[in-house]
Parts: sequence; C-alpha cells; structure tokens
Amino acid sequence: MANPDLPRSAAGPNSPWLLAIIVSIATFMEVLDTTIANVALRHIAGSLAASQDESTYILTSYLVSNAVVLPISGWLSNVIGRKRFYMGCVTIFTLSSVACAFAPNLGMMLFFRVLQGIGGGGLAPTEQSIFADSFTPKQRALAFAMYGITVVTAPAIGPVLGGWLTDNYSWEWVFLINLPVGIVSLGLTWWFVYDSEKVKEDRRKLLAKGLKIDYVGFALIILGFGVLQIVLDRFERDDGFSSPFISVMTAICVVSLVALVIWELIVDQPVMNLRLFRNRAFAISNIVMFTFGFIIISTTQLLPQLTQDLMGYDATTAGLTLGLGGLATIFIMPIAGLITGPIQPRYLVCMALTGTGFALWHTSGVDLNISFWDVSLSRMLQVIWLPFIFIPLSAVQFIGVPPDKNPDASAIINLMRNLGGGWGVSVATTQLQWREQFHHARLVEHVTPYNGYGYGIDLSAIARAVTTQAAILSYLDVFTLLSVVAFLLAPVALLLPRAEKGAAAGH
Repeated sequence: MANPDLPRSAAGPNSPWLLAIIVSIATFMEVLDTTIANVALRHIAGSLAASQDESTYILTSYLVSNAVVLPISGWLSNVIGRKRFYMGCVTIFTLSSVACAFAPNLGMMLFFRVLQGIGGGGLAPTEQSIFADSFTPKQRALAFAMYGITVVTAPAIGPVLGGWLTDNYSWEWVFLINLPVGIVSLGLTWWFVYDSEKVKEDRRKLLAKGLKIDYVGFALIILGFGVLQIVLDRFERDDGFSSPFISVMTAICVVSLVALVIWELIVDQPVMNLRLFRNRAFAISNIVMFTFGFIIISTTQLLPQLTQDLMGYDATTAGLTLGLGGLATIFIMPIAGLITGPIQPRYLVCMALTGTGFALWHTSGVDLNISFWDVSLSRMLQVIWLPFIFIPLSAVQFIGVPPDKNPDASAIINLMRNLGGGWGVSVATTQLQWREQFHHARLVEHVTPYNGYGYGIDLSAIARAVTTQAAILSYLDVFTLLSVVAFLLAPVALLLPRAEKGAAAGH
C-alpha cells in the first residue's frame, strides 16, 4: 500500500527499498561507462583506423552530449512523465551502447556516443528525484547510501573491468556489456516503478498552462555547456589560451553562460530552474558537489595514468589500484548512512573534506619506489571519506526545495558534479604539463658534462632520469593542489543548514 505521507513516491504498493535497488542498476551502468572505455581507447582507435588524438573524441563526444542533457533533464521529466522519460533514457543508452560496439568507423562511433550521452544524461537526475520523493527524511540518508555505492564505486570498477574485457576478449565488450544490464533495468522498471497520481497531476497542470518551450534557454545550454566541455577537454592539448580556437571557444562559452543565467531568471517557464540557487542549502550543496566531482574524477584519472606511465603497470593492474578503493567504499557507505541521522550532515561533510585533504597530502609525498599495495592504500585513504560527503549532502540538498521541483534540483546537482569532474581533469592535465616543464628546467640546471662524465655513466641515462623525476614531481604537485582545494572548502560545509529530524521534504 502506498505511503500517504509521500504522495510523489514512485514505489506504489511496493517497498521503497526494492525501488532503490532497481533504479540503481541503470545508474551503475551509466557511471561505469564514463570510465570503462578509457583503458580500451588505444584498442578502439586501432580498430577504427583513428589516430590517438582523434580517439579522444570518443570520450569527449559522450561528455558533451551528457553535459547538454543534464541541466534540462528535470524539465523533460516533468513534461514527458518521470517513468516514461526514465525508461526512454535507459532504452537510448542501451541501444546506442550496442551500436557503438558495431560502429564501422570513427564518424559512426562518435554519432552513437553522442546518443549514448543523451540517454545517460537523464538517468542520475531522475533517479535522485525518485529517491527524494520515495523515502521519508529519516530514511533518506540510508537510501542515498545505497545509491551512493553505485556512484562512487562504478568509476573505480570501470578501469578494472574495461582492462580485463579488452585484454581477455575485445574492446567491443566494453559496450556490449550494457545490453543485458539495460534489459534487466527496463523490465524491472516497467513492473515495479510507478508515476504516482500526484506526479501525474503536476504534469497535467503544467501542460494545462500551455507548454511554453524555452527555446532560447535550450539554445544557450547547448552552446554554453557543449562548448565548455570542448574547452575543458582540449585546453591542454591545444596549448591553452595561446590557441585561437581555445580563446574563441572560451569567449563563446562565457557569453552563452552569462546570457543563460540572465535569461533563465526572467523567463516564466525556464528549462533550467536557476531560481533554486536562492535556497542556501541547495546553493552550498552545489558548491560542495562541484568540488566532490573535481577531486574524485581527477584523481580517478591521475593514479592509473601515473602507474602506467611511470611505474610500468598494465591497464588491468592500474585499474586494480582504484578497484580496491572502491571495495572500501562499499563497506563505508552503510556506516555513513547510519550516522548521518545522529550527527549533523554539515559536520560530517566538513570532517570528510578535511580527511580527504590529509589523504591527498599524504599521496603528494610518495615516490616511484612504492609498491602496488602502497598505491592502493593511498587510494583507499582518499575514497574512504567520500561516503561522508555524498550521503550527508544528499540528506540536506533538498531542504527548502518544493517537492515538485526535486527533478530540477537533481538535474542541477548532477550537472555540478560532472562540471566539477571536467574542470578537475582539465586543471590536473594542464598542471601536469606546466609543472613537468618547470621541474625539468630546474633539474637540468644542475646537470653538466661533469655530472658523472668520465665515470662511465651514459648522459642519455641521466636525461631519462631527469625526465622521469620531473614527471613524478609534477604529479605530486597536482596532488598537493587538490589537497589545498579540499582544505579550503572544508569550512564552507559548516554553512550548510541544520537538518531537522523528521522535517518534511521541501521544508
């Protein structure tokens, strides 16, 4: 029997905990796909006769379309109907995944990756909206702990699974693995997920007003966020602002996003509800979520890259260093969910950001003599704090948000996490290049023909050692930078509002 206190619940007569498991399946599939293709990129490029530089568009095309759909997914969910929109996203994502596996050339691969990003972009916001509507405030922290396991562990498992599938089968299975998962998700959603009468009534009221499509908002979102993702992806490879392409794209991005903010605040039916930022809990939650993405996604790329480039790890072993950290979060997530009630979320988030800062500071002191287990331990120290960011934040981010605006709020929060990840990867990649050049120049100053010359030491070996040392120092500098970001943000978390036990959603 449906809970009368949760008129927007998607569980219907079923247990909301069963619902939590069902809607997490597609999230795991989508989040997994953001990292699973990374380790197979060289194999995909070779099969499609694409250069290494061209192959990166396989990742970028997905991220661009994903970034465009995320901010409008809340509006689309309200207009189309939440269950219908969700199942449509799962269908598009699954079919385009299969199409990617059979793409005959790079052009078709990019087209199907764009479709895949469109389908994937609507999943997480809709699912978070379902969670917020289907659980009481007392249950919400533990429910989001279940959901958080998929969000945090999937990026860690992705490189391991992608490397194993590529090494033992073929890169096509990186995409084909989504087919059975998608079919299961669609079947269970059809049978067990409901659009409540309240959700249907809200949709009817919206359509009865006369649907005014925000074409200007749509255009500015596509232009602003699409170009932003391109700039973030190509900034380092195109040599930053010294590139006319990057400079022009940045100008277009800034103008588009500024215009978007102004337009969405004055239009009657905005496609992206920026008025929600007037709510303190929501605004601060987005700041923290942006930093969450900035740190976790950039470190997810940095560690495998370091171990493969400088320590000689293969793709599978490099992925395992992340996978062990992902296993640690599985055990920590329920604990974070249980203590979020007794302990105020703002204190937990502040503690977690401080702990993350110390973990990254520890990583900034490693060297190339560390073992596989040392690298894995370093990763574990970083990610054990993530549940204490994600779960408490999930408990407070909807405070003050009207229940019928939950889809809009979820869309923006997920967008901020993805934008944070894009910024994090771009900043980390750029800093690696700049700091390596800096350290290389400083180290070369101390290398002369007399350093070992005459003692049978090959100068070319010294040059290789200098290059390797400069590279590892650049990685350590980036980890130091990320630790400073975590330390600086920790006090901001204390501005989050107090979560009252039993407070009604949207109050």
